[in-house]
Amino acid sequence: MPRPEVLDRIQEAEQEADEIVAEAEEDREERIAEAREEAEEIRETAREDAEAAAEDRLETAREKIEAEREQILEDGESARADLEAQAADETEAVVEYVIDLFEEAVHAQT
Repeated sequence: MPRPEVLDRIQEAEQEADEIVAEAEEDREERIAEAREEAEEIRETAREDAEAAAEDRLETAREKIEAEREQILEDGESARADLEAQAADETEAVVEYVIDLFEEAVHAQT
């Protein structure tokens, strides 16, 4: 093979090799960009999932607190009603006791 042809073939091979390398670098950059994009999407999804889970836990806690509050109010109302009933039951005895004290005080003065 004559030298100019060999030189041409070498130059063509080098050019082909340069093109292959350039394509490979371009593919690499695209893959890196896609991987970064996918990683960002995964992070965003994870963040959204974490926020949703936190919101669910918060809502559950609020519901529990509200239920406990209602129970405390109910228990307090029941205790108040019991105390009122006890006070009503003892009203007559207290009135009699106070009248007796008053009568004793009046008799003691005379």
